[in-house]
Amino acid sequence: MSLLEVNGLSKRYGDHTAVSGLTFTVEKGQIYGFLGPNGAGKSTTMNMITGCLSATEGSAVIDGHDIFEDAVAAKKCIGYLPEIPPLYPDMTPFEYLNFVAKAKGIAKNKRAKQVELAISKTGLEQMQDRLIKHLSKGYKQRVGIAQALLGNPQLIILDEPTVGLDPKQIIEIRNLILSLKGQHTVILSSHILSEVQAVCDRILIISHGKMVACDTSENLETMFAGRLTIQLRAKCSADRFDTLIKTIDGVKMESYVMEENGVYGSGEISASGDMDADTLCEQVFNMFASVKIPLLSMQLSKASLEDIFLELTSEEHEQAIAQEEAAQKEKEKAKKGGKEEFDTLGVTLDAEDEEAEEDAE
Repeated sequence: MSLLEVNGLSKRYGDHTAVSGLTFTVEKGQIYGFLGPNGAGKSTTMNMITGCLSATEGSAVIDGHDIFEDAVAAKKCIGYLPEIPPLYPDMTPFEYLNFVAKAKGIAKNKRAKQVELAISKTGLEQMQDRLIKHLSKGYKQRVGIAQALLGNPQLIILDEPTVGLDPKQIIEIRNLILSLKGQHTVILSSHILSEVQAVCDRILIISHGKMVACDTSENLETMFAGRLTIQLRAKCSADRFDTLIKTIDGVKMESYVMEENGVYGSGEISASGDMDADTLCEQVFNMFASVKIPLLSMQLSKASLEDIFLELTSEEHEQAIAQEEAAQKEKEKAKKGGKEEFDTLGVTLDAEDEEAEEDAE
């Protein structure tokens, strides 16, 4: 069941289009990764979804409430952490969260429980009475996430929540985000692709303000992998390796290089897309076992999220999309022109028929 429905969302500043016709849905209880190069329109999109920025066209509906038509009800469903957390450095986390709870309109009899729960979820118990300005970057981010959780919103939007953190802090924030799954729906914007791949159920990628992908990480890998590829290390010569691989239908040797010792070699084989990885590995293993040649390792190669991201946001891909859109517009224009010509012809024939009827009378 979808929690967020974005339809034809666009934002233009004069002649510059920051976001163009974004359409996607976000399902309840999942974590979505929101990717794109700098200037792609990620922050603009998130600011529109949260009602911080108006849209030129389109709509964003959160749990049935349009963010532009019914902003108060829609915003109650959202918790938002901007890239720079909106913190007051001279307050303690406890004071700040109480202030935010009041600003969000949380009932007085529920406020203390909400603040306590947010502090507990984000691990701020030991820091809640220190001034925010004396906290580390990691704990400031935790305070920012805690304010997003106040009011128990269904949708949590996090813009670069781990930027500037050390590896230990990144792992802690990543685990915190994972703990939100199921209880909340999360949209996570990040430049750390390994982080997105580790925590997200689905991935949205935009480039130049347009959606270029929306799928699971696994499906994107399959889509861009093309042929199955496996890295192998075996105890045999290149000729013998090639001969054995050729006996497996649909599989070929891409490369094989003997190591300096002249005994072992490392190579790569590929198979057609209709063969699954398990079948390929099983057939290769059985072939080498049948001739008693040691097969020391097999490793399946996949298109990484980084490869997919670079491909989808490349200038070549953008040009291909532009050409496809131009061709579609020409096709629609030609179709429309043909209809107008047909309509004109119809009017002409009708007029001629009327004249013929008048002459007959």
